[in-house]
Amino acid sequence: MSKFIDQTAGLIDFDQKSLYFLTKLFNGNSRLACYALAVAIFSLGLFRDALYERALRHQPIDPTFHHPLPAYALLFLGNLLVLSSTYALGITGTYLGDYFGILMDGPVTSFPFNLTGAPMYYGSAMSFLGTALLYGRPAGIVLSAEVLVLYSIALSYEDPFTSEIYAKRDRERKAGKVE
Repeated sequence: MSKFIDQTAGLIDFDQKSLYFLTKLFNGNSRLACYALAVAIFSLGLFRDALYERALRHQPIDPTFHHPLPAYALLFLGNLLVLSSTYALGITGTYLGDYFGILMDGPVTSFPFNLTGAPMYYGSAMSFLGTALLYGRPAGIVLSAEVLVLYSIALSYEDPFTSEIYAKRDRERKAGKVE
């Protein structure tokens, strides 16, 4: 895994040019471009969830995996992590605003970020698993594990990218280039 990340590190754009086309599409308004991306990401998430639910519905029920009480607990806790992190970050903090140059004053350390650095990813994975247990579908458990693996891969790119964005801002502030 580490070798893969090292080989693909050049794909990450630490100069924030990767979403330039979207900002340009919105006449240079990075905030509007970020909101458009938020709508797209949210909409694709709804589509993904519908596909997941449909895939589970078409799988056989296995009573071994049907556990409503833990399912509801996972769904509640997962959604709590996702919704509270969205509240703590706001729309631009949630939907890649830092990639558009819309930076927060500092890192968020309040709930749920005092539990984990990636509450949205872990909360989402918990919700997928909760849904699988509620439906009693083993395929959902496999898909939930795949989601967690993909989120882990995303974090291996996102965390260093985000750290570099803020480190660059701090360097520029020290050099007197940014207030």
